[in-house]
Amino acid sequence: MNPTFILRLAVAIILLTHSIPGMFDNGINNFGNLFLNEIGFSPFGVYIAWTIKLSHVVCAVLFILNKYLKWSSLITILILIAGIFLVHLQEGWYVVGDGRNGIEYNFLLICVLVTIMYPNGIWKRKNSQL
Repeated sequence: MNPTFILRLAVAIILLTHSIPGMFDNGINNFGNLFLNEIGFSPFGVYIAWTIKLSHVVCAVLFILNKYLKWSSLITILILIAGIFLVHLQEGWYVVGDGRNGIEYNFLLICVLVTIMYPNGIWKRKNSQL
């Protein structure tokens, strides 16, 4: 088993469960129309929302298949960073508890995605002994 399999599977499940229900309950259209268009993305809010959610589905499949991990992670990280600045930052750090809808969840996902991108660490030392 690949050492990042559990992380890749967990991220894939999160991305799929965050995307697929909105495709059937009008959640994606509502996000595009009622949020993105209202904060300045009109008339493209719905298209942006669908692009984000479809990228989540594609990236989830790629994580499961262990393919194009750096590209999938990078795309997802960029979306998560945008989400931090557009949605979550004004709510603070905590998702629940001392706050609501904060950035801690996105922060953790970004760290997991960086780990998937670089399972041996970002900075490799040649001939290092620890």
